[in-house]
Amino acid sequence: MLVSQILKAKGDAVFTAPPQTLVSEAVKTLAAKGIGVVVITSDETTVVGILSERDIVRALAARGAECLSIKVEDLMTSDPFCASLSDTGEHVLGQMTERRFRHMPVVQDGKLVGIVTQGDVVKARLDELAMENASMQGMLMGH
Repeated sequence: MLVSQILKAKGDAVFTAPPQTLVSEAVKTLAAKGIGVVVITSDETTVVGILSERDIVRALAARGAECLSIKVEDLMTSDPFCASLSDTGEHVLGQMTERRFRHMPVVQDGKLVGIVTQGDVVKARLDELAMENASMQGMLMGH
């Protein structure tokens, strides 16, 4: 399954913030939207970083509550790995597993078009396997 198909099934909603956003504001967005990352963009479409819950927890452990008053650009992972619409789910999942992250922005022609998670890719693969299973059962039963 291609990333474009995964996005078509799940939607292309992605929450962004400019690099100057305070971490406290990003935390509010994460909590309000029930999401794990905010993609940091310079102009709402050009990805410059990604800020995850994990990044914030590490900063809290190292710096305490003061980290909430700094800019996201000081905590974000700069130049994150991004997927393209033509990448396969297996490739994306392999990159996430190898590099130990769970969210990957999707870009086309240098512009942010969505985000995929490990869960999105696993769900797509399970759906694919269920369809294959149903097809095989139909063939075996002569349907």
